[in-house]
Amino acid sequence: MTISVSELYGKKIISVEGKMLGEVRGVILNMVDGEVSYILTDKIEELGREDPRNELQKKGVLYKRVKKVSESVIVGAK
Repeated sequence: MTISVSELYGKKIISVEGKMLGEVRGVILNMVDGEVSYILTDKIEELGREDPRNELQKKGVLYKRVKKVSESVIVGAK
């Protein structure tokens, strides 16, 4: 299934256990592979600059964890 990156924005991010993780407010693209690497619960410009890895762990979800995209984004365990 292929979707446009713009279709992700604003969707709720929910774990397979039903926990609300946030809303898609940004994405990080891997331009080499042409794929989404992370979906973010904050806009990229709002992420802290001190420790980018820590910020991604707190406010990002690896896209490979995504199980389904419909009205919301369902993500599995790490």
